[in-house]
Amino acid sequence: MPIDADSPQMPKLLVGLGNPGQKYERTRHNIGFEIIDDLAKAWFVKLSDNKRFQGHVAETRSVSGDRLILLKPSTYMNRSGQSVRAVLDWYKLEPSQVLVIYDDMDLPIGKLRMRLSGSAGGHNGMKSIISHLGTQDFPRLRLGISRADGAENQADRTVISHVLGKFSPDERKVVDATVSLAGEAIEFSLGKGIERAMSLYNGREAAV
Repeated sequence: MPIDADSPQMPKLLVGLGNPGQKYERTRHNIGFEIIDDLAKAWFVKLSDNKRFQGHVAETRSVSGDRLILLKPSTYMNRSGQSVRAVLDWYKLEPSQVLVIYDDMDLPIGKLRMRLSGSAGGHNGMKSIISHLGTQDFPRLRLGISRADGAENQADRTVISHVLGKFSPDERKVVDATVSLAGEAIEFSLGKGIERAMSLYNGREAAV
């Protein structure tokens, strides 16, 4: 069903990106998973492994009463699009009804940015989703993890070590506050739309 371009965009599928397994828990690359886990806990819903969707999924209702799906792909980061595509096809959703949540090295820790569309920016999970959806016109929420010192490009081993590493204790305090702020922004977008959430939260910084 086509989406009315004049109406606020309300997410119906929240996707947090990350890598499955204890080895990757609370690493920089898994901040998207953290957001989904935090929302599931706040909303008293349980994420369950779903083979059809190649991920951990939960269903609830948004503030408007619409069905809302939470998803953590279990495909590993660079194949996240397979999981997202499977959920969209099953629930007959449009890409514009998805909100993808993921880490971004180009943003400092404590910053978040919500956008209606955009490129992958070198992020492998986003590359996969754009490829499987056939468009980059879907909302996303990026959370800053800061850039690795001395890294020259995205394929640099320093970058890989950085994104798969854990935050320092001082960074973790800021990240926890950012996770909370991101949850607030997402809840706002579910009631008022992505556009209004962008105007309210894109300039804010998580306070510790």
